[in-house]
Amino acid sequence: MNAEFPIEPAAAPAAAASAPATQPIGSTADAPAARKAASSSGGRGLVWGVGLIAVLSLAGNALLWQKLATIQEHLARQSADAGAQAVEARTMARQAQDLARDTAARQAVSDARLSEATLQRGQLEELMQSLSRSRDENLVVDLESALRLAQQQAQLTGSVEPLLAALKTADDRIVRAANPRLAPLQRAIAHDTDRIKAASVTDTPGLLVKLDDLVRQVDDLPTLNAFLPLGPGGNGTVPAPPPVPAVWWHRALDVVYQEARKLLRVSRIDRPEAALLSPEQTFFLRENLKLKLLNARLGLLARQMESARSDLAAANAMLNKYFDPAARKTQATSGLLSQVQAQMKAVELPQVDETLAALATAAAGR
Repeated sequence: MNAEFPIEPAAAPAAAASAPATQPIGSTADAPAARKAASSSGGRGLVWGVGLIAVLSLAGNALLWQKLATIQEHLARQSADAGAQAVEARTMARQAQDLARDTAARQAVSDARLSEATLQRGQLEELMQSLSRSRDENLVVDLESALRLAQQQAQLTGSVEPLLAALKTADDRIVRAANPRLAPLQRAIAHDTDRIKAASVTDTPGLLVKLDDLVRQVDDLPTLNAFLPLGPGGNGTVPAPPPVPAVWWHRALDVVYQEARKLLRVSRIDRPEAALLSPEQTFFLRENLKLKLLNARLGLLARQMESARSDLAAANAMLNKYFDPAARKTQATSGLLSQVQAQMKAVELPQVDETLAALATAAAGR
């Protein structure tokens, strides 16, 4: 702190001490007086210097005390401010702790609610998936049952219409379900539908109608030994009598002639066994022919094509052997029978194996 004050007064004694040196060396008489005066003058300068130093020291100390007081006051204000800030900080810290505890409690409640909501959401999703799986499984089971039933109906009727209708219904239900997992099943249904439409299938209903017509026509078929009127349209060899005048005795003669002609008939028979049929045997012959046709009908319904064709061949042989081939009814029946034999094909009905395999895959959940 003393370095702040000037040090010029300390040069006064030096000046005073150096002042006598300027006097002439030859004045020896005035030397004690000079030394006395010099010492007196040097003592006063020293006192003044010391005093000045003391004053300056006091002034410096006063300044130092003033600065120290200012610093203390400033430190006191800072300490008070720091205390207030510390109190405020503690208050804020307590508030922050309370807020943190409140936030932690709220967070815990939120976490609990979130966990509960997550659990409920998981249960709800599991329930929805279970319902969706159950719905899909029920749909798959229903479609499989409907297709198998349609396949049985197609086997019984010999028509592919039940299969096509079942496949169309299955495709519509899959479209309404809008489940991507059933897309392979929808493709399989489309493939089976195209394959069934392109397949060649026997017209079973038409064949059944024709067989029923054949059974009804059997009773009207003429046998080879049946009596037919002679003349135009008959099969006899005796020519019709020439026209006679319209007199009574000619009429009587015509009646006798007609009755006599019934007693004798001349015709050509290539099959002797056909001429030996009695009326009772003719009845059983017709019934046997009907049974052959009915057996062929049952074989067609049972999809036993070999048995049906065999019965039709036997019926055709009986028709050609025992019935008159020159009669129009026999010719019409023979032509209809030939059509039925030509349409009878051993073509198996197309199956829906691809769709059933896709249903099995969907039911397994793959």
